[in-house]
Amino acid sequence: MAARLYRAGGFVADEWTHLDDEAALPAEGAVIVSLARFLAAASDVPQGVRLAPLVKAGDDPAQLAGHLSALDLVVVDFAKFSDGRGYSTARLLRQRYGFAGEIRASGDVLLDQIPLMRRVGFDAFAILNEPTLRALEAGHDVDVPLYLQPAERAGEVPAGARSWARRPADAQLS
Repeated sequence: MAARLYRAGGFVADEWTHLDDEAALPAEGAVIVSLARFLAAASDVPQGVRLAPLVKAGDDPAQLAGHLSALDLVVVDFAKFSDGRGYSTARLLRQRYGFAGEIRASGDVLLDQIPLMRRVGFDAFAILNEPTLRALEAGHDVDVPLYLQPAERAGEVPAGARSWARRPADAQLS
C-alpha cells in the first residue's frame, strides 16, 4: 500500500517520488532518496531534478547542515511509531540548523502523534497506518490544547516557566 500525503488539514497529491539507491536519477522531477545517496549525489544533480533526503532513525541530521538552504523537503522515516528519534531530528532541523522547508513524517504515523509532530516542526505526513487514514478521512484531525513541556514556538511560555504557566493564554483551567 502506498502512503497518502496529509498536509494543512487535508489529503493532497504528492509531487515527490521515492527512488531506490540502485535506480538512475530521472532527467527531471522531484525525487526522495536515501540520506547516503543524497550526500553522494548532492553536488552532481541534473539541472531539472530536485532531490530530498530520507532521514532514518539513527541518521545524523548534522550531515545535512550545509545543504539545507537548497532543499525544499526533508523526509523523516518512522518505521515504527514507537521510535521517537524522528521527533529529535525534526526539532534539530528547525532549531539548530534553521531549516525552513517542509519536514515530512513518513511511515507508521498514528493519529495521536500528529499534533506532537507538528509541535516539533513537521508540516506534512505520508501516512501508511490504516486507522489513522480512516480517522483523518472522517475529519478527526486532533489537537492537544495543553502542553506540559515548552517548545520554541511563538506565543508560548519559555522553557523554565512553571508548568501551570505553560498553557496557552486562551486555555481555561477546569
